[in-house]
Amino acid sequence: MRVGLFGFGRAGKDVATVLLQSDEADLCWVVRKTTNLQHRSVPEFLGITDDNQGLIFTKDEYTPAQLFDTHPVDAIIDFSSADAILTYGDEAAKRGICIVTAISSYPQTTIDYIASLADKTRILWSPNITIGINFLILAAKILKTIAPYTDIELIEEHFKTKKEVSGTALKISQTLNLADADIKSIRAGGIIGRHEIIFGFPHQTVRLIHESISREAFGNGALFATQSLINRKNGLYNMEDLLIPYFTLK
Repeated sequence: MRVGLFGFGRAGKDVATVLLQSDEADLCWVVRKTTNLQHRSVPEFLGITDDNQGLIFTKDEYTPAQLFDTHPVDAIIDFSSADAILTYGDEAAKRGICIVTAISSYPQTTIDYIASLADKTRILWSPNITIGINFLILAAKILKTIAPYTDIELIEEHFKTKKEVSGTALKISQTLNLADADIKSIRAGGIIGRHEIIFGFPHQTVRLIHESISREAFGNGALFATQSLINRKNGLYNMEDLLIPYFTLK
């Protein structure tokens, strides 16, 4: 499975590490905004022994059409910015390239654009692509269905410099029909990400907690999503679509 990666920040580097260490993926290239590290070997830069010689390109070095024709891939994983898909989306879709985007939020116009691409290819968008957080969301939906009148509180914790409310927390809030304004946010130190949903029953509580210990969790989720999506029919998917079969009890 040939993969291209957009974005090489903190999360992007950890995603690249997971892809390089997987026997199922061949990381062909990385596209980033700046010219720093241009044409460096990804495994060499990350200190990973790998026969793969995927290179780092800048976003203005190739047009998307030139990039996909010169360095073809089966799938794109996007950890870059909210406007990136607007530059490569059409060219990727017309070539049937699978797209997995983990951008935390998009404006509605871009969401509509993403939905239009699904007519030509397989595309998944998840604000938080870790497998664990999406299992937590599914479990919370099931618990709320069982006990619809339970008191529910949502707490999200992240690193001190993160200003906005977590996109994942907003998704959880919307999924559970909570008010976004009631999300409790904590900012401290270098917390990567922690989400807690508290269900208050009479005389007892149930707490669902997910904590990202390393950003490589994003890589594991992106790899799982890509592997699951690659052979599906064209359409717009989310992580729930891929995970719900695992909730079937036999």
